[in-house]
Amino acid sequence: MNLTDTQQAILALIAERIEIEGMPPSQTEIARALGFKGVRAAQYHLEALEAAGAIERLPGRARGIRLKVAPPSPQARLDLPAAVDDDALRLPVLGRVAAGTPIGADAPADLAERFLVLDRVLFSPAPDYLLKVEGDSMRDEGIFDGDLIGVHRTREARSGQIVVARVDEEITVKLLKIGKDRIRLLPRNPDYAPIDVLPDQDFAIEGLYCGLVRPNR
Repeated sequence: MNLTDTQQAILALIAERIEIEGMPPSQTEIARALGFKGVRAAQYHLEALEAAGAIERLPGRARGIRLKVAPPSPQARLDLPAAVDDDALRLPVLGRVAAGTPIGADAPADLAERFLVLDRVLFSPAPDYLLKVEGDSMRDEGIFDGDLIGVHRTREARSGQIVVARVDEEITVKLLKIGKDRIRLLPRNPDYAPIDVLPDQDFAIEGLYCGLVRPNR
């Protein structure tokens, strides 16, 4: 199947929206995510995808799009811009991060499970990547196992902010508390104990939490 880069990106967007929201995007949403000036361009590419046998469009339904082939792999789409337009961000999704492996800008490209195109207004500040949460230690902040949190890459954070931190070779998402004589990483679930960062430990802030999306379970 010979698809253009734009058509592959639309196919991936459709798959991602179905996975996260349980329904495909509308033509207006496709146009905005891909930076088209109007829906006619989105309609043109959907017609081309249907002609190629990649999708099926259901008459009379605003979101009547059914995938007939698997979307392109994340690796095949790495050359697309990170920001699709002024209102949409194309973000890599990182799953479980191996001990000692850098995340964010320094992460190897093959760590990305996939890419999602999301509205910028979901986050503040704008994230550089999405990180899959494991466990429920941040439950009382509304962050649950399997959520995708937006992470703004920075080495600096203030006490009271939720951060992605590295302690030795482990990555954790916790509430940062900076005291006069110690740094603590606090869970937001009473079933978990705080982490006291010891002077001889390798500690670094990897980024700031800036919002989340919750895939359909």
